Amino acid sequence: MTDTTPDTLHDDHHHKPRGIMRWVLTTNHKDIGSMYLIFSFTMFLLGGAMAMVIRAELFQPGLQLVEPNFFNQMTTVHGLIMVFGAVMPAFTGLANWMVPMMIGAPDMALPRMNNWSFWILPFAFLLLIGSLFMEGGGPNFGWTFYAPLSTTYSPDSTGLFVFALHIMGISSIMGAINVIVTITNMRAPGMTYMKMPLFVWTWLITAFLLIAVMPVLAGAATMVLTDKYFGTSFFDAAGGGDPVMFQHIFWFFGHPEVYIMILPSFGIISAIVPAFSRKRLFGYSSMVYATASIAGLSFLVWAHHMFTTGMPVFAELFFMFCTMLISVPTGVKVFNWVATMWRGSLTFEVPMLFAIAFIVLFTIGGFSGLMLAITPVDFQYHDTYFVVAHFHYVLVSGAVFSIMAAAYYWLPKWTGHMFNETLAKWHFWCSVISVNVLFFPMHFLGLAGMPRRIPDYALQFADVNAIVSIGGFAFGLSQLIFLVVVIKCARGGEPAAAKPWDGAEGLEWTVPSPAPYHTFETPPDLEEVRDGH
Repeated sequence: MTDTTPDTLHDDHHHKPRGIMRWVLTTNHKDIGSMYLIFSFTMFLLGGAMAMVIRAELFQPGLQLVEPNFFNQMTTVHGLIMVFGAVMPAFTGLANWMVPMMIGAPDMALPRMNNWSFWILPFAFLLLIGSLFMEGGGPNFGWTFYAPLSTTYSPDSTGLFVFALHIMGISSIMGAINVIVTITNMRAPGMTYMKMPLFVWTWLITAFLLIAVMPVLAGAATMVLTDKYFGTSFFDAAGGGDPVMFQHIFWFFGHPEVYIMILPSFGIISAIVPAFSRKRLFGYSSMVYATASIAGLSFLVWAHHMFTTGMPVFAELFFMFCTMLISVPTGVKVFNWVATMWRGSLTFEVPMLFAIAFIVLFTIGGFSGLMLAITPVDFQYHDTYFVVAHFHYVLVSGAVFSIMAAAYYWLPKWTGHMFNETLAKWHFWCSVISVNVLFFPMHFLGLAGMPRRIPDYALQFADVNAIVSIGGFAFGLSQLIFLVVVIKCARGGEPAAAKPWDGAEGLEWTVPSPAPYHTFETPPDLEEVRDGH
């Protein structure tokens, strides 16, 4: 039997391989993390370009630029790319880079599977984007692919969409298994569970969520496939099926999925806020339990997306109260971050600016979520731009801002150089202003009754939509500043110290910048690290 411990894997390639095959065959967690992050940013720009098509069409009332069918394809593929191609791979890239360094492990536990889980992703998205060029166009039924829009009325390319979704799911499950095995088996001696950084904790919980819900999505997608091509009628009432059953299955995946896209953010903010407050995180153990509570409760709230489907009143009340309950552990987190900053020695470098923006704007998204949780009121808000405003506050000024905060926080460790502070601050201020111009007015459009996913609208919404579209274009262009900052930083700049941020704590700051290709050949001694050696 061959020995495949990480140490012997390192013996296979002590020297960094060169050329294109280095990236194709690499099993190094830093290389794979970098590829995830580059792929994610590429998808972010592509998904953003689709959002620009949507906002250009909505700049004025009437049909301006694109056919309604193509508009629907843009809304669908924009959503799919941003969820499965931008946010999730970015968090997986951060996990690959940082989790082994944070727990003192030499690499991820399953390095070859790690390589495989990344390389199937680009093919999934080639299938998805390729479907747009097929006769009849790509998926046009919304990223939630409700039946019968995705079965009876869907274009011929639906098979490609389902296949792409399966590949993304396989990639996510493999990544999640890798994270769990790494964290449970490869922590440095003395690194007990309650001494792990919160980013590691949030990712461990996220990985269990992924393994629990990705097969549910695969089941829903397979039933859609057989309904469309093989004559089954899972979601067709004429054949004894039930279209509302699709929504139950989809949202049983979909709501925990929303938390999959925000829990790692909580870990990132819990690393950054103490570092720039120069204080220990307030209430560490309560943060761990709050994260676990959110994950558990996320399985009990799925039908709050379905209040208008005619559920019994008892079910509506149950899901309303469970949804409100989930705001309690979330509130604990916000309170703990604010308490950490309270009377700390704060400085406002770019990672901290993004972290503070995250806390404020994510909280706005949380409050609008509470409004949507109230069943009778949801009948008014349902499928309006109020919902669009809510989930974009959570996912753009939430998840995306936390990813940017993480990138600025760890960029010196990744590249060995400090980034251009002036340009980075330009990126922050342009982003934070434009994101509010883009999404805040949508609350009022929704309250006034403007429906989402429609390419035309009533004249009274024209002025607000013009403002929103300008905010959208400004936000999109702001991300090009981020691209410039990262490229300049990777190419050179002021050399970064091993610990470029004063208050930063953790094993990743004990190794030189840039981090060596193999981080910990022998496990670090946590007592020495704590004593400041």
